[in-house]
Amino acid sequence: MAQFAHDIILKPIITEESMMGTAFKKYTFKVKKNANKAEIKKAVEEVFDVKVAKVNTMNCKGHLRRYGRYEGYTPSWKKAIVTLTEDSKTIDFFDGLL
Repeated sequence: MAQFAHDIILKPIITEESMMGTAFKKYTFKVKKNANKAEIKKAVEEVFDVKVAKVNTMNCKGHLRRYGRYEGYTPSWKKAIVTLTEDSKTIDFFDGLL
């Protein structure tokens, strides 16, 4: 099954720690749980027109949540930290957030 780039990259992660990484050309995204590093690299290069040097991924467990006497877990998800090459341009979406 062919996947489109916008199906792999779900949303950017905007936190204080992830925004500090933008100074070093490191950008953080929530990605599809079954996507591998090669697919993530190809998707970021296609969507943002940049050159990717490295992709680090991590699986994030869901948290326990309670609602009254009921409890359950939020869904688990995958996070990708994408490092761009030195000669690559920055991602414009993150530039306006600083």
